[in-house]
Amino acid sequence: IFISRLIFNWMMNKNLKLNFANKFTENVLTDTKFNFIGVRKITYVLSTVIIIVGIGSLIVRGLNYGVDFSGGRTYVVRFDQDVSTNDIRQALTTEFGDSAPEVKTFGPAKQVKITTKYMIDDPGDEVDGIIQNKLFNGLKQFYVNQNITYTKFSTDVESDDKLVGILSSQKVGPTIADDIRNKAIMAITFALIVIFIYVAVRFKKWQFGLGGVVALFHDTLITISMFSLLYTIMPFNLEIDQAFIAAILTIIGYSINDTVIIFDRIREYSGLYPKKAFIDNINNALNSTLARTINTSGTTIVVLLTIFLFGGEVIRGFTFALLIGIVVGTYSSLFIASPIAYDLIGEKRQSKIAAKPEEAKNKNNKK
Repeated sequence: IFISRLIFNWMMNKNLKLNFANKFTENVLTDTKFNFIGVRKITYVLSTVIIIVGIGSLIVRGLNYGVDFSGGRTYVVRFDQDVSTNDIRQALTTEFGDSAPEVKTFGPAKQVKITTKYMIDDPGDEVDGIIQNKLFNGLKQFYVNQNITYTKFSTDVESDDKLVGILSSQKVGPTIADDIRNKAIMAITFALIVIFIYVAVRFKKWQFGLGGVVALFHDTLITISMFSLLYTIMPFNLEIDQAFIAAILTIIGYSINDTVIIFDRIREYSGLYPKKAFIDNINNALNSTLARTINTSGTTIVVLLTIFLFGGEVIRGFTFALLIGIVVGTYSSLFIASPIAYDLIGEKRQSKIAAKPEEAKNKNNKK
């Protein structure tokens, strides 16, 4: 953004011509006449089917909760050479009986943070020792010095000048995990309530607020459902953790921004063309903002897809959630939020509101 602004300022100071389109894109989506409201029943049915399937999956399969929500242990481990997080994850998955831990680079390339929920429900005092033994057996192959001992590796000799092995450890118990999960649900609920109030006050119609919130609830539920349906199918980790909650809140913010822009255009068209049918003003507003909606979503998806493919294994699930959310959020802004507002307001009621100025004018003329 900064570099682009410098270039634009330089071109403007030089009185150079600024083009934001070429012969292939100049008139794309500028004169569309799609009947968004006319197909609302089809989109309602489509969304309902997807949501029902998702709820069924949530009931039958549930979700793959991460350590944040199910509890677990975190270890910061340092090696004597640079290591690959994927190789470490595979080695520990085998050691922990196919329970894949989360492995992230933590600082330099030879230092990682390992998080596992293995045996988190077992309150025994010996569990910490069992897990550290498994860590040692799985990780000793990654040390150049193959003679490293368990004593040197474990947290028993934790100190500020320790060079290799477990530098620190932390445990998140089930009780703390439950508290984090409850606060995450509260955060999403609070966001939806505040957005409803904001939209209702801004547009002076609660129907717009409810339409926007229903669309956001739709986006959130479908994204969660996809994680429930796909977590055993996808070749990457689809855990529900705090990063996933961050993705959901990002999706909510992105989707409502798009929806508010469309609502603004609907309000503008209703004021400019009060004699037109409400359905025409909504369709015209949706078509006039379609190019902006597609361009914004398209460029966002390109960036997310790049991060998804090349950003590494650790953030792939987070990026996947954002990809689903942006696609579904764009769809809901066009086919869910505005149609629901239209159904709640009603064509006849809107026609009466639009006709009042004309009726008053006719009465004055008769007088």
